[in-house]
Amino acid sequence: MEPPEEVRARLERAGQGHLLRFWAELDPAQRTELLAALPPGLGEHCRLAAACARQRENLERLDGRVEPLPAALLGSARHCGPAALRRWEDEGLQQISQNKVAVLLLAGGQGTRLGVSYPKGMYNVGLPSGKTLYQIQAERIRKVEQLAGQRHHCKCTVPCYIYMTRIANVSIPDVVGSHQQHLLIMFTVYFPWVEEAAGCCSTRRTVSTVLQICKSVCMRLSVQTMDILLCWQRTYIHLLEGLDRYIMTSEFTLGPTEEFFVKHSYFNLDKSNVIMFEQRMLPAVTFDGKAILEEKGKIAMAPDGNGGLYRALVDNKILDDMKQRGIQYIHVYCVDNILVKMADPVFIGFCVSRGADCGAKVVEKAYPTEPIGVVCCVDGVSHVVVEYSEISPETAQQRRPDGGLMYSVGNICNHFFTVEFLQTVAQKHESQLKHHVAIKKVPYIDEEGNLVKPLKPNGIKLEKFVFDVFQFSKNFVAFEVLREEEFSPLKNADTAEKDNPTTARQSLLAQHYRWALKAGARFLDEEGCRIPEKLSFSGTEDPPAVCEISPLVSYFGEGLEVYMKNKDFCSPLILDEDKAEMLGSS
Repeated sequence: MEPPEEVRARLERAGQGHLLRFWAELDPAQRTELLAALPPGLGEHCRLAAACARQRENLERLDGRVEPLPAALLGSARHCGPAALRRWEDEGLQQISQNKVAVLLLAGGQGTRLGVSYPKGMYNVGLPSGKTLYQIQAERIRKVEQLAGQRHHCKCTVPCYIYMTRIANVSIPDVVGSHQQHLLIMFTVYFPWVEEAAGCCSTRRTVSTVLQICKSVCMRLSVQTMDILLCWQRTYIHLLEGLDRYIMTSEFTLGPTEEFFVKHSYFNLDKSNVIMFEQRMLPAVTFDGKAILEEKGKIAMAPDGNGGLYRALVDNKILDDMKQRGIQYIHVYCVDNILVKMADPVFIGFCVSRGADCGAKVVEKAYPTEPIGVVCCVDGVSHVVVEYSEISPETAQQRRPDGGLMYSVGNICNHFFTVEFLQTVAQKHESQLKHHVAIKKVPYIDEEGNLVKPLKPNGIKLEKFVFDVFQFSKNFVAFEVLREEEFSPLKNADTAEKDNPTTARQSLLAQHYRWALKAGARFLDEEGCRIPEKLSFSGTEDPPAVCEISPLVSYFGEGLEVYMKNKDFCSPLILDEDKAEMLGSS
């Protein structure tokens, strides 16, 4: 069977005819999957990727065009007084109590740099409790809901939107015949459209329902593709008699994140308030503008970066959902920061009190060449994130009169947005976002059909970054926090020197140890001897005593005196809800 002539002609015009090179060797299911993976605008995407890569080679540094962020735009938890912190916290808790605040988790894809094949949020850094990042963050959401509810004598919720990369894993039992596999894969490939056409979220489908939906889907495709799908329906209709029970009693494979949340009962969050949606995937491209085949019938795809969020908010009707819920403020954060404070009342309250439509939580750079972006001004625009590679070491090392770094406002992917601002970005500015180029080693199929694993980078992946919308803000603010209290990313495996599971674990346990000492706790060793207190230690040093405090007991160190003041504890200590209840009643 030859590929549809319309498809072949379209690919040839786009300079991508090589994608059909192995068509004759593909089985029907592989052909279906390949056709389904061809995105609209493929040729334009490939030309853009190659052009961006060429421009990257000639990219000029921004030295001479950058200026520090104006002090008027920068607030600080480090330098303000306790009265201001309380005022901002009160404002934030009030907004949460009125159900106006939601969190949006940038969950990313597989934890490849961690050496695991599952999402980072499912990673356990080795805490005494064994909790994963997802569990810690879910429990912090529950606690901040509780704090706001107690303060304002109401029941409130903080919806959690999870923006994630699909990790494909279509599993079909051996008992299903090859023709039935063919049909099932076709349904799986088109599942997002099928779901929309059905107008519901259930993944359970009877055959008759699926066929009805399939007809609706076909109306949105080209005539040739529609004919192919309807031909499948006629050809395999007799096979469906034995397939009905399989579809009714089985579900299409859920993404690992959704499976994980289901397995753990959504960590006792209300399931209706956990909304998952997917990141768009784009073809990886060679330096001469050709989409890469990673298998004979499969295009190499890569996520479009966390800046793809703004298109996904519209494509998945997330903005509509936020409006229907009455949400006004969104806290966006990355899953890999073990210290992140979801829906942080202080940060929310600061931004709301300043009338901000967009805000960034920031930390002071640890050293001039630390590889994090800096919030600053470029060409007179007062809120841009400049990547560490975009300025010279000489510029990065410039100092203020007080001795601090001139470009010290480090971006940590922790942001505040109003829903109105997100709507404006999605409608007016998404297409203006800069394309960032990542040059990667992408395995590919050569002209003879052999799999090649390149020794040097051979592919271009285009990304957009979530912070590139700052420039469109009419009232931008930044809020500086203490690194040791709010920023410890998990990026690498333990073979790396920093930002690894060990440093993440140490950061959290050091924080909880400080909280315990402040609450009046004393720690004993195995022999019952007092462990000397130590309030200051390096980020790569274990605290003198191991103390883990459940987020369900304390969100940010508050309320611990009732459980810990003037009491002795053996190390290690896990202060969970049961332990807290026992201590509170003793």
